[in-house]
Amino acid sequence: MSMEDKGKHQGEDLLGKGKEAAGKLTDDEKLENEGRADQVKAGLKKAGDQLKDAFHDATDKR
Repeated sequence: MSMEDKGKHQGEDLLGKGKEAAGKLTDDEKLENEGRADQVKAGLKKAGDQLKDAFHDATDKR
């Protein structure tokens, strides 16, 4: 997994946190929920990155 992808996924997570915070401050439930959804998507992508890394590590040792 490239560092670029990992950085992109981290950025998506931070953007989601920002949206959620902005939604809370402005009492905008839709924006708050979008932020939460962005964070969940970024978390899933990060988990996928970890699985790919683990697979590559396991296959490199053979």
